[in-house]
Amino acid sequence: MTLALLRRAFEPAKITVIAGCPEAELLATQIRSGSYRGTLTVLPGVDALPALAPSDLLIASVAVAEQVLAAAAGRDCAGLLVPDGEAADGERLRSAADPSGMRLIGPDSLGLAAPRLGLNATAVPVQLAAGSVALIAQSNSVAAGILAWAARRGIGLSGVVILGGSADVDIADALDHFTADPSTRTILLTIDAVTDAPRFLSSARAAARLKPVLVLKPPRLEPPWPALTHSALIVTSDAAHDAALHRAGLLRVDDLDELFAAAETLGRARAADSGRLAIVSNGDGLAALAAARMRQAAGTEQRLLEPEIVRTAQDYREAVARLLARNDVDAVLALNAPLAPDDSGDCARAVAEAYAAPAFRKPVLAVWVGGGEEISRFFASAGIPSFATEQAAIVGFQHLTRHARLLKELMATPPALDESDQPDIDAATALVDRAIAQGRAWLEPDEVTQLLVLFRIPTLGLVIAADATAAAEAARAQFAAGRTVALKIVSPDVAHKSDVGGVELELANEQAVRDAADRMAERLRQLRPEARLAGFLVQPMAHRAKARELIAGFSVDLCFGPVIVFGRGGTAAELIADTQVALPPLDLASAESLIARTRVSRILAAYRDVPAADRRAIAEVLVAVGNIASALPQIRAMDLNPILADAGGVVAVDARVVLEPDPARRRRPAIRPYPNSWTRRLALGERRFFIRPMKPEDELLIGAMLARVTAEDLRLRFFAPLKTFSHAFLARLTQLDYAREIAFIAIEEDSGEAAGAVRLHAAPGHAEAEYAILLRSDLKGLGLGRALMELIIDWAKAEKVQRVHSQVLAENGPMLALCRDLGFEITADPDDISTKHVALNLHALGSSRPAEP
Repeated sequence: MTLALLRRAFEPAKITVIAGCPEAELLATQIRSGSYRGTLTVLPGVDALPALAPSDLLIASVAVAEQVLAAAAGRDCAGLLVPDGEAADGERLRSAADPSGMRLIGPDSLGLAAPRLGLNATAVPVQLAAGSVALIAQSNSVAAGILAWAARRGIGLSGVVILGGSADVDIADALDHFTADPSTRTILLTIDAVTDAPRFLSSARAAARLKPVLVLKPPRLEPPWPALTHSALIVTSDAAHDAALHRAGLLRVDDLDELFAAAETLGRARAADSGRLAIVSNGDGLAALAAARMRQAAGTEQRLLEPEIVRTAQDYREAVARLLARNDVDAVLALNAPLAPDDSGDCARAVAEAYAAPAFRKPVLAVWVGGGEEISRFFASAGIPSFATEQAAIVGFQHLTRHARLLKELMATPPALDESDQPDIDAATALVDRAIAQGRAWLEPDEVTQLLVLFRIPTLGLVIAADATAAAEAARAQFAAGRTVALKIVSPDVAHKSDVGGVELELANEQAVRDAADRMAERLRQLRPEARLAGFLVQPMAHRAKARELIAGFSVDLCFGPVIVFGRGGTAAELIADTQVALPPLDLASAESLIARTRVSRILAAYRDVPAADRRAIAEVLVAVGNIASALPQIRAMDLNPILADAGGVVAVDARVVLEPDPARRRRPAIRPYPNSWTRRLALGERRFFIRPMKPEDELLIGAMLARVTAEDLRLRFFAPLKTFSHAFLARLTQLDYAREIAFIAIEEDSGEAAGAVRLHAAPGHAEAEYAILLRSDLKGLGLGRALMELIIDWAKAEKVQRVHSQVLAENGPMLALCRDLGFEITADPDDISTKHVALNLHALGSSRPAEP
C-alpha cells in the first residue's frame, strides 16, 4: 500500500492546490504554465475544503496542513506536499498525517516533477524533458541547480522529488519508488544527512543492484575531538557515510561537475570493471591530453593503448568500429577538434554509425570541442555520452568503471568460513558486562586478550606484573627460551602508551626489564602526574622481520553504528591516512574488498625478497572484528594496532577496547547481521536436517541442489523451463538483506547437501511479503516442505508482516493443497487462468519468537 500511495503522489493524475501562501501559489502557477496532462484544481483557501475531491496530490502551506490532512482523511487522497515551513514543524505534521492515511512530502519542499505527465510542480521555472534519470534531493538549492542543468543539457528525467524536511516521505521511500519504476534507469541522490540508517541502507542496496545510484553529499567539516583510540580518530561522520554508501553499492561524487559527468555517462552507458579505454582523435595534442588524464586516473598498473589519430569521417567510422571489436577494449573515447578537411558534424555521425552497429555493445564517449548544443543533442539522441572537455569525459568513464566494480563486489560469492569454529558470544558478553559493572571504561589488557581468543584472533601471550621486580620475574621464562620481550605500562588514564614513553622493545635480560620499568614510571610521573600506574605488561617480542604493520578496529558512529577500520598501522596510523572503512557485518569477500581499497594492500603482495602476506588470515581478522562490533554494542571502540602480517599469518601485538556503559548510546550495526537464532534441527523419519538462514556462500550448495531438481519441478517453481544457472541468478537467490528478506536452507546432516529452500521477500513497509519454495525432487513427500513453510510464516509473524502471498500454477496440486492446509486463501488470478493467487492474512495472529535486531 505504501508504494501505491507514493506512486500516486509522485505521478499524480489529479492535483489540488490550497491557495493561501506564496509557495503553494507559485507551484500552481508553474503547473498551469507547463503542459500538465492531469487535472489541476485550485481552492481559494481552507474555507473551500468541504468541496475537496479525491486527489493524488494536495499542495498546501504549513499553516493549514493539519486542517487539510483532517479534511482529506477518508477521501482517497494519496499525498500532501508542504512547500514552506521548517524542520521543526516535522513532528507535528507527521502526527497529523498518520491517521489521515496519506503520505507527507516536506515541510519546506521545493516540489516534485513527473515529466512523463508534463508536470513541473517545483519552484524552478524550466521545461523538463521526459527520460530515464530520477532525482531525489534533500537540499532545495542543489536540486534547483541540477534541474537547471538537466533542462539545459536536454537530460530526460523520469521523476523528481525534493524532500525538504522529510517529516514522513524520506530518502528510503523515494529510493523504493524509483527502484520499482521501470522508466528509471539512473538515480541521482543528493543528501545532507541520513536519519534512519537501517532503512536507508536497505532501500539503497536494493536500488543499487538494479540501477546506478549517484550520491552527492557535501563533506562535513568536523573539528578535532578527543579520542581514545586510533579508530575513533579515523571514523568521522564523513568516513561513516563513505562506508555506508560503498557498502550499499552507491557511487559518491564530490561536486556538481562530477555528478553531471557521472550522470551523463551512466545515464546512457555501462562498461566492464577492467576500465580499458581506447582513444580516437583527429589531433595529437587533444589525444595526448586525454591519455595523460587517463593515466593519472588509472594509475601506473594499467597499460593504455596508444591513441589512434584520424583525419576524416570515414577514418572515425573505421577506427571506432575496429577498437570496439577488440577484446582488450571496454570503451572508446572519440575526440574532435574543428580541423579540416571533414566537417565535425559528419565525423560525429560517423562515430554514431559505428556505435550503432549491432555487433558492438560497448560504450562510446565523445568530446567535440566547440561543437555546441546541436552536436550535444545529436549525441544524446544517439545514446552517446558527450562532454565539453577530455577531463570530464575521463571522470565520466571512471564512474562507469567504479559502478561495474561495485556491482561485481555486491554480487561476489565469499569463500566459506568454518561454521564449527564459532566465537563464544555468551562468554564475551559476560566478560564485557563484568567490566562495565565494575565502573570501568576500558578492558584490562588480559581481558582484551581473552576477548580476542574468544573470537579466534591470534595474539601474543602476555603477563600483567604489579611492579618492576614482578615484570622481570615474568620475563624470565621468555629469556630462558631465547626470546626477548616488550614492556608496556598499564594505566587506565593513558590512551596511547607511546605518548608517555610507555613502550620499550627488545629487552634481553631481567635487569633490562627492571631498568625499563623504572624509566617508564619516572616518565609517567613527569609527563602525566595525575595518571595512575596499574603495573606493567610483559610480552614476548614477535620477531617477524618481513611482516607488515597493519591496523584493524572499529568505532561507533551515532548514525550508522559501528564502522570497521583497516589500513597501515603504527603509532601514526591516522596521520599516515592509509585507512579505509566499512560497515559490519563482514564476510570474507567484503573483508577482501576493504583490504584492496588501501594503498598498503600493494605491499601485502610479494615483492623483491619479501613473500606475500597471508591475505586470507588478514580477512579472517576483519570478519572477527566485525563480529565483535555486531555482537557487543557495549564496546564503543576497539584498536588492534599493530597487527603483524606476513606469509605465516597474522598476530595482534597490541590492542585496546573502550567500553560504552550508557545503554542509550550503544548502537547496533546499521545492516542487520546474520540471524543466528533462527536455526533449528528437524527429524523426518530416519532423515535429519539442519535448517538455517541462507548465506551468500551457499551459492554452490544451491547450485548443486538445483541440478537435482527435475525440469518439471523447476518449471512449477520458476514458471518457465530453466537449463542453466548463472552466477548472477544464484547470487540473487543467496545474497540477502535480512531487513527485508529471508531464505532458509535445509541441509541433510548425513551428506551436507542442500535438500530444500524457502524464501520470503517483504515489500517496503512490511505490509506484505511474497514467498517461494523449492525442494529437491527426490525428497518430496517427507514433510520438509510443510516444515519450511511453517518456519517462513513464523518469521513473517516475528517481522510483523501482515500478509504472506504468492502465485502458484493452477496445475501444482501439491503446493495448493499445502497452502489450503496452512490456512491460505486461494483465488483465481483474473489476469492469468493458468495461475492461482494464494494469501495468508497474519494481521490478527500473534508473533512467534522475535527475530534478531
